[in-house]
Amino acid sequence: MAGVRMFQKILIANRGEIACRVIKTARRMGIATVAVYSEADKDALHVEMADEAVLIGPPPAAQSYLLIDAILAACKSTGAQAVHPGYGFLSEREAFARALGDNGIVFIGPNPGAIAAMGDKIESKKVAHAANVSTVPGYLGVIKDGEQAIRIADEIGYPVMLKASAGGGGKGMRIANSREEVAEGFARATSEAKSSFGDDRVFVEKFIVNPRHIEIQVLGDKHGNIVYLGERECSIQRRNQKVLEEAPSPLLDEETRRGMGEQAVALARAVNYDSAGTVEFVAGQDKSFYFLEMNTRLQVEHPVTELVTGLDLVEQMIRVAAGEALTFKQSDIRLKGWAVESRVYAEDPTRGFLPSTGRLVSYRPPADGHVDGVTTRVDTGVYEGGEISIHYDPMIAKLVTHAGDRPSAIEAQSRALDEFVIDGIRHNIPFLASLMGHERWKAGRLATGFIAEEFPDGFTPCAVEGENAHVMACVAAAIDHVLNERKRQISGQMRTQKPVTFQRERSVMLGAARHDVTLDEADGGLLIRFADESAHAHQVSSDWSPVDRVWRGTIDGEAVSCQARTILNGVELIWRGMAIAARVYTRREAELAALMPEKLAADTSKTLLCPMPGLVKALLVKEGQEVRVGDPLCIVEAMKMENMLRAERDATVGKVLAKEGESLAVDAVIMEFG
Repeated sequence: MAGVRMFQKILIANRGEIACRVIKTARRMGIATVAVYSEADKDALHVEMADEAVLIGPPPAAQSYLLIDAILAACKSTGAQAVHPGYGFLSEREAFARALGDNGIVFIGPNPGAIAAMGDKIESKKVAHAANVSTVPGYLGVIKDGEQAIRIADEIGYPVMLKASAGGGGKGMRIANSREEVAEGFARATSEAKSSFGDDRVFVEKFIVNPRHIEIQVLGDKHGNIVYLGERECSIQRRNQKVLEEAPSPLLDEETRRGMGEQAVALARAVNYDSAGTVEFVAGQDKSFYFLEMNTRLQVEHPVTELVTGLDLVEQMIRVAAGEALTFKQSDIRLKGWAVESRVYAEDPTRGFLPSTGRLVSYRPPADGHVDGVTTRVDTGVYEGGEISIHYDPMIAKLVTHAGDRPSAIEAQSRALDEFVIDGIRHNIPFLASLMGHERWKAGRLATGFIAEEFPDGFTPCAVEGENAHVMACVAAAIDHVLNERKRQISGQMRTQKPVTFQRERSVMLGAARHDVTLDEADGGLLIRFADESAHAHQVSSDWSPVDRVWRGTIDGEAVSCQARTILNGVELIWRGMAIAARVYTRREAELAALMPEKLAADTSKTLLCPMPGLVKALLVKEGQEVRVGDPLCIVEAMKMENMLRAERDATVGKVLAKEGESLAVDAVIMEFG
């Protein structure tokens, strides 16, 4: 564009997958990049990918990534002309954008006035109301203390949402259904808000029952042009943090989409918005919608919008910041196909989704690319052998699939999750994989309470039975067949004089469940018959070899991807969120194996174990104190979230072994009970 000069060098004031994401686009545009990093991130992927890297402080974000002066110094020492803030950290801090401008450095984001107007959730609701945008009933003033919060909640009516004014990413948010929950939620929300954002202001609003979370992506330039790029459905959430996102939404029709989009543009225009931003709405099942907040930054889930629109939002942000005008109008925006995104977190879904840290012994995501009408994309900031730190957000990667329609995109996501290999830490892939097969998810009957409603007792992997058991038994038998064939190629073995026929009888043990099968060779693959359905033979084909971590093949013509990890006398199979130890025996071996004794787990009922690596924020009981079921015992902080640990039964506190401020490993004993 005439008169516009593109940046030669930009600094990314962030870390992890978003820093890597920005670097990729900048590299494609021919722009040099500067990474900043804390001492904990000295070996991080974004540091390796950037052209230059600057150390800015110790691990805590408040002493590194949140220091405006450190970022400014890095810009000056490297000659960076502009800064992309990513999301989180300083991305929505008005003071940061102003400080950059005062030093002649371009902020790749909206103008400071827009950040000020929309970054504060209380003020943003006032602006939205003035712009005739639908808003949720609530109290827009700052709440002073828990007693005032209770009075306001009583007036509004329960349930209510307590929310940090400067919050985001689910931090500083609590839903309360009673006066008691308001009091506790206010304390936790203010504490989390202060530690995460340095701002402990909290407000309260009516919580819409059975709501959906739908957001509109907007994009503006410095010439007054603003468009909306369709919507994203982000209703699958846990603890107010998004887990799955998709574009478009299965709820909206064209009329509702246009109405939401036009309101989002009106709000953006009211604050002269001039970058990528997101207007979030809470929607009823009847397609009614209310303004929730505006995020004046790039969203975590932006890839689904990129895949259905064909636009690179990071590139658009950079071009707009450099002064270029948008090259397309609203009428040019067309949504093509469907995209689904899963957030892969370092957390244990079987233990209440508590954070997990440690080394990535194996990290092998599915390959990026476009095959047979399906696009697979992995945005990540980690690598095999890298460390998942206690100091930052637990996200490992974002897995995105795009296809012609929603069912195809979901099926592609399911296969990609089956192929995503991670070892060394706990992660939520089994949970994500099980969600892909959930009938309510597949039907698009979504709400923000989906996970709480469908998994009220937490996540437990599905039992391996029925058709699922037959699929996994077929994979186990096929793997065993390949291993046996390789063993027969070993030289120097004694050979029998009797002719060997191929047909073999085997017993496949999936855990304690026994499946008797017969194997035959046929058409370059195997025919596998189960004793309980001997009339039908499953045709199994694969080119798997023992070096592969994923068994890829077909069973009765259907594509199957199943992870296979070597264990003693067998393999652990992982498929569609299910994991099982599989061992293939002769019939006689199976009979003998059934006689082996089982090792019992140790009794931990009289101890409180630390459920995750974390920091003991507060001890709430003393030795000798009597506690009842549900009483709070202590608060453990991990990855910027405070977790309240409660008594699971009536007991007397014996010994308290942990101290406040102490860092504990997972399963460390915090206290013992009498």
